[in-house]
Amino acid sequence: MSSVTSSPSYSESLVCAGRSLNVKKNDGIKESTDSSTIEDEDTKEQLLQAVTSGNYDDYTNLVDPHLTSFEPEALGNLIVGMDFHKFYFDHVMSKNNKPVNTSILNPHVHLLGDDAACIAYVRLTQYIDRNGLPVTMQSEETRIWQRKDSKWQNVHFHRSSCTASPQGK
Repeated sequence: MSSVTSSPSYSESLVCAGRSLNVKKNDGIKESTDSSTIEDEDTKEQLLQAVTSGNYDDYTNLVDPHLTSFEPEALGNLIVGMDFHKFYFDHVMSKNNKPVNTSILNPHVHLLGDDAACIAYVRLTQYIDRNGLPVTMQSEETRIWQRKDSKWQNVHFHRSSCTASPQGK
């Protein structure tokens, strides 16, 4: 399980500009059919760290410039490119500063050859709302990674709608 401490954002996976970051590494994400691992296990954590810290430059180094995505904020539309996500980095993530804990549960990797992988997982995001009550958000995420010029880049993701638990229960 991976864990990231950040501030709440409703952009790209519900993490944003936190000032303290705590990433707990998984002991190796393995494809279910054999013991292969993605060569650069840190790539997923680097992406989460870039989003969590609100670092758009690092984020753009980890994603393809023509990134495609389906996410709740896009209201069912396919997003292509970075402009949609940059809006959240510029206007939402930089304004949030409450601590948030994000956990990646049950990551499952499908290697799609030497230069591509699909990673699916459940993401839990915990934070304290404006009324001081604990909230847990859940989303289901699938990311497609492609190795380009010897580095892994996220080329597509699909994130489900999020749900909140009543007062942390």
